[in-house]
Amino acid sequence: MSGEDKSLSERIEFPAIPEEARSKISHVQEELERAELEQLRKSIPLFAPIFKKREEIISMPGVKSDFWARVFSTAPSEISEFILESDSEILAENLKNVVVERFEVDAEGNGEPRSLRFTFEFETENNEFFDNAKLVKEFYWRKHVQKTAKGKRRAWEGLVSDPVRINWKSADVDPTRGLLDAACDLFDAEKKKGGKRTDLPEYEALVKKLEIAEAEAMQGADIEDMEDLPEDEDDSPAGASFFSFFAYRGRDVSAEQNKEALKEDEERWAKIARGEEVPEDDDEEEEDDEEEEDFDLVDDLEEAEVFPGGEDLAIAIAEDLWTNALKYYAESFQPSFDFEDEFEELEDMDEDEDDVDDGEDQPPAKKARN
Repeated sequence: MSGEDKSLSERIEFPAIPEEARSKISHVQEELERAELEQLRKSIPLFAPIFKKREEIISMPGVKSDFWARVFSTAPSEISEFILESDSEILAENLKNVVVERFEVDAEGNGEPRSLRFTFEFETENNEFFDNAKLVKEFYWRKHVQKTAKGKRRAWEGLVSDPVRINWKSADVDPTRGLLDAACDLFDAEKKKGGKRTDLPEYEALVKKLEIAEAEAMQGADIEDMEDLPEDEDDSPAGASFFSFFAYRGRDVSAEQNKEALKEDEERWAKIARGEEVPEDDDEEEEDDEEEEDFDLVDDLEEAEVFPGGEDLAIAIAEDLWTNALKYYAESFQPSFDFEDEFEELEDMDEDEDDVDDGEDQPPAKKARN
């Protein structure tokens, strides 16, 4: 293709990282990330006794009954955007306790610190929504490395999880509108029947339910508001219940695939430490269209994902809401900005009325003489 035949964007030369610095930047960045991970790993045993002291405060009679309900009521936007009004009602009336554990790290600080276990404890005697006393959701940090047709590495890493069923007392009180049940049905069918996931009737049923839910959400949404949203906002579908969080699965990456990827990472890092040249991970955006058709890390679980923002929500709860629970509890006792504004308006109205009353009590002004 001649220069004249190329588009303007193809003919413009954009600044690029110098070739001699590219690999060094990548290696130092990787070293920083490994250090941060080790720091997180070793910090877990240090925080354990502090969280134990906090638990003693939470267990106090005047605090325990509504502690976590108050914490969730003042949750930051990264979490509150996933909590519907119906979810708030369930949490306020029935949530008794929340525990977050980095359960793959032992007492000495060894293991994978990014894996998370969430334990939610609920009231059962007067719970009008479901009869589960406890819901336990585990997230495993997994990595998967594959090679492209050109021999380049492509890696995916993130949190994966199994869906957790909630025993709703009726379909009418299920804020997930059957999506959580459908996700659990598919998972159970995979274990029982085996074979290709996409051939299972439960897979087709779940995908259809998701399509209907998405269409209903789009129909009820303000089109102008939808256009203003950033591209990554599709991770937070309109109308998605917080309890759909228990349906999250992520990618289909096994423990064995993760083990192989981590082993390859350690071997690769050892070579880097010795000053040996190693191939860089491939940037998917730089891959040509032909190879994109032949190679893709996206699996069929993406089409059947009930809660795409599950990983982000899990991390937000673990790193912010759980860690700073005492702060959010204290904030729940502070008046909201709306309340303060209304209070100020009432004060202004009282002052205006006082001014009128003062004016009525004064004798009429004398007429000025000409």
